[in-house]
Amino acid sequence: MSESVVLPALGESVTEGTVTRWLKKVGETVAVDEPLVEVSTDKVDTEIPSPVAGVIEQILVQEDETVQVGAVLVIIGDGSGSAAAAPAAPVAEPVVEAPAPVVAAPVVAAPVVAAPAVAAPVVAAPVVSAPVAAAPVVSHSAAPVSDAGYVTPLVRKLAQESGIDLTQVAGTGVGGRIRKDDVLSAAAAPAGTSASVAAPAVAYVPGAASPLRGTTEPMSRLRKVLAERAVASMVSTAQLTTVVEVDVTKIAQLRQKVQPAFVAKSGGKLNFMPFFALAAAEALRVHPKLNATIDGDNIVYHGSENISFAVDTEKGLLTPVIRDAASLNIMEIAQQIADKAARTRANQLKPDELGGGTFTLTNTGSRGALFDTPVVFLPQVAILGTGVVTKRPVVVTDANGQDAISIRSMVYLALSYDHRLVDGADASRFLVDVKSRLEDANFDAVLGL
Repeated sequence: MSESVVLPALGESVTEGTVTRWLKKVGETVAVDEPLVEVSTDKVDTEIPSPVAGVIEQILVQEDETVQVGAVLVIIGDGSGSAAAAPAAPVAEPVVEAPAPVVAAPVVAAPVVAAPAVAAPVVAAPVVSAPVAAAPVVSHSAAPVSDAGYVTPLVRKLAQESGIDLTQVAGTGVGGRIRKDDVLSAAAAPAGTSASVAAPAVAYVPGAASPLRGTTEPMSRLRKVLAERAVASMVSTAQLTTVVEVDVTKIAQLRQKVQPAFVAKSGGKLNFMPFFALAAAEALRVHPKLNATIDGDNIVYHGSENISFAVDTEKGLLTPVIRDAASLNIMEIAQQIADKAARTRANQLKPDELGGGTFTLTNTGSRGALFDTPVVFLPQVAILGTGVVTKRPVVVTDANGQDAISIRSMVYLALSYDHRLVDGADASRFLVDVKSRLEDANFDAVLGL
């Protein structure tokens, strides 16, 4: 007996999806809940598990084809090959899912909100600071790897143009996936040597030219959504940005003191991001204008502080949500950031985890930027950008009123907001409260240790 597997609903406003990669072939067996196919939608890229066990008898939708929710994707049977031919799934024009190139510095940040007519947006500002992966090791004399794994069309094209054998490249992406930087490192490494061994510095060598130079490619679905919402946001709202400077030296000292215990209990390192998120969430409780939505002539003040944060992926930037952030402790926020960031990059995030954000936090300093002016996306009215934390000489005043120069850990916080609802005084009061909370660094009771 054969069963049809259809494209499930992947979110309230999702009506169609594009098959980006089949994880099983005709004739192969599949178990219940085993990943079957990767699908891209306006909201999220995700893996669809098999609802039944059996043998793949027919694949009705090819890679890069777009079909409606409910369309039959594949026929799974007992392997006898007696499956009746299923009706052809309605197919839209193919959509080329070439990932947008990752740029050196973020430009915009797009929150995800639970508005009826608004799908989950994309932001263009990375948030989570990930450790720098070691350069991939390339050995032309080593035994070939049996499978180079799935790579994006851009990476495969770059490898072909550079003469790189992908089976000889060790990927540094999630799950060992080969990224563009891995191919560029392999191309720059001398034959027969390891790409992880740095050559003696002799003279500056410009970076390899991007294979996108002089070419044309269709915009990805994710990039189209970002473009449309960025324009709509800028046209429909009155946006401006206020910036404050914050001394986070005490937080830096606190992190150093509790890091061993934090790692032992949570399994991950403690960085600045959870402190920024908690301070912002607590301030939103006191300043509800920053955590609101304009609905016609009405102002809707949200009853919870759901913080969206940006995650950089190979296909674009997405914003998973930390719900009720003001009620969480530092460890809980840190664990949610790490978990959701990892699942976002691995295309394992559920669409509902991208919706419902009421305020956005974007770590524009993760690539070294002092600060930027992030774009507010409807229907949210504010977004907070955190710059890079740097040590600088700063004038400080002691208890006796005497000034001195001291080395301090400093960061810029940039708040962009919709001036239709939020005035400059409102923004300043919010930022001052966040600044005071961070500079006092009185987080011992909420570390979660």
